[in-house]
Amino acid sequence: MRYGFAIDQNTCIGCHACTVACKTEHEVPVGQYRTWVKYVEQGEFPATTRDFGVMRCNHCTDAPCVTICPTQALFKRDDGIVDFDNERCIGCKACMQGCPYDAIYIDADTNTAAKCNFCAHRVDEGLEPACVVVCPTHSIWVGDLDDPESGIAKLVNQNPTQVRAPEQNTGPNVFYLGADRAVLDPTAAPTGDSYLWARPDEHRRDVSRDLPTDPVTKARTTLNTAHPRPWGWRVTTYLWTKAVGAGAMFLAALAHLLGIDLDVVGDIVAPALGVAGIGITGALLVWDLKRPERFLYILLKPNPRSWMFWGAIVLAAGAALFTAWLALGVLETTGVLTADPAYDWLAVPALVAAAMTAGYTGFLFGQAEGRDLWQSPLLFWHLIVQAVMVGAGALALAAIGTGLGAGATTLLLAALTLGTLGHLLMVLFEFLGRHTSKQAAMAAHMVTHGRYARLFWTGGIGLAALAAAIAGLGWATASLLIAAVAGLLVQAALLIYESVFVRAGQDVPLS
Repeated sequence: MRYGFAIDQNTCIGCHACTVACKTEHEVPVGQYRTWVKYVEQGEFPATTRDFGVMRCNHCTDAPCVTICPTQALFKRDDGIVDFDNERCIGCKACMQGCPYDAIYIDADTNTAAKCNFCAHRVDEGLEPACVVVCPTHSIWVGDLDDPESGIAKLVNQNPTQVRAPEQNTGPNVFYLGADRAVLDPTAAPTGDSYLWARPDEHRRDVSRDLPTDPVTKARTTLNTAHPRPWGWRVTTYLWTKAVGAGAMFLAALAHLLGIDLDVVGDIVAPALGVAGIGITGALLVWDLKRPERFLYILLKPNPRSWMFWGAIVLAAGAALFTAWLALGVLETTGVLTADPAYDWLAVPALVAAAMTAGYTGFLFGQAEGRDLWQSPLLFWHLIVQAVMVGAGALALAAIGTGLGAGATTLLLAALTLGTLGHLLMVLFEFLGRHTSKQAAMAAHMVTHGRYARLFWTGGIGLAALAAAIAGLGWATASLLIAAVAGLLVQAALLIYESVFVRAGQDVPLS
C-alpha cells in the first residue's frame, strides 16, 4: 500500500479552500501552513497568465526527513504516509534541511516540527483528508497508488504527470497534472518586490534578486509562503568551536605518534581546547533546539540512521578521550605519574575521535538533501583540514614563550601553513568547479558573484590567503610569534567562511 495525492492543476481555481480546511482541521498557527497555494504569473500586461500550484509534503517513498530525524519523531507508516510524533521532537530543524520541498515548519504553538500528515487520523477512520473533502472542483485525488484499480492510480497511470524535484530521487508521492514548470520549479519564477496582496518576506525577496528571470516567459511568483533559514549563527559558530578543539587534539595525538614532544602545549593546552571546544559545541547545539529540555531524547529515543544521533555519540566519545588526555597531562605535570605509557594507548583513539569530531558534520550535511550546496563528497575531508588549520593556529598562539622544541615548532607551523593552503584550495575547487545540480550552482553563484561575494572574497578567501602567507613566513623563519598572527587570522577567516557556507546553502528556494 502506498497512499499518495494527485493534484489536477487543470481544474484547480486557486480558491485556497484546501489551505483553510487544513488549518482548521489541524489548528495550524496563523502565518504557518501545511498546505498552501502558490501563484505564478508569466508574460507582460495585458498578455499575462496565472498558474496555481498546491504545495505540501510529498510523502516520499524514500523520505529524507525520516532518515535525518535523530529521535524518530518523523516516521513512515506501513501505508506510505509520512507522519510525525511531536512528543518525540526536540526541534532540531534537521528535518527541514532534509526536506527538498519546504514542507516542514516549526509549529509556533508547540515548538516542534509539523507538516501535512495526510490527515492520518481521518484516514484511520476511513475518511478522506480535509483538503479533499472541501475542494470544490475535485482537483485533489487521494488513494492507494499501488492498487491499479484505485481512482488515483488510474488517473496517474493514464495521464502525463509531474513531480517536484525529481532529481532528488526521494520518490515523491504527490503527482501533478497540467502544472506549469514554473510553478513546480522554485528557481524558475523568482519573487519580485511585491505579491498580489502583500509583500514577500524579506529573506525570500532578497534571495530572489540573485535568481535569473526567464527572458521569454518573465515568470514570477506572486503568492507564496515564508520559509526562513532553519539554522543560523549558532550552527556557524559550532562548526568553528569543534574545529578548534578537534584540530588541537588531532595535532597533539599526531605529535605523540610521530615521537614529537609538544610538552605542555600537547599535554595541557590541546586537550583543554578539545574539552572546551566540545563543551561549547554541545551548549550551542542544545541552545539551538526549539525544545532544549528534550535534548537527551537524542540518546534515549535514537534513530540509528541519523548522523545527528551519531554526532552526539562522536562528541561524547571525544569529550571522554580528551578529558582523559587532559587528566593525564595534569597528573604528569604535577609529578604524580609518568603518562607516556597511557598516552601510547590513548593516541590512536584520540586521533580518530578528533578526526570524527571535526568531520562528522559532513555526513550530517550529506543527509540534508534539501541543501545541494552541502552535498559535496569532499566535505568530510574539508572539515578535517579546517580543523587542522584553526587547531594549529590556536596552538601556535598558546606556544609563544613556552620554549617549544624545534621539531614541535616545525610541526605546528607546517600544519598551520599546509592546513590553510589546503582549505583555500578545497574552497576554490568547490565553488569555482562544476556543480552536480542547478540548486548547488545557484548557491555557489550567490557566494562567488552574488549577495555574499564581497564577504566571501575579502573575508573567507582574502584573510585565509594572507594567513597562509604569514604562516609560511613563520615556518620559514621558525618564528612562532609571526605564525601567531596567522593563527588569529585563520579563526576569523573560518568563521566568515562558515557563515557564508551555512547561509548560502539555505538560500536557494525549495517551494
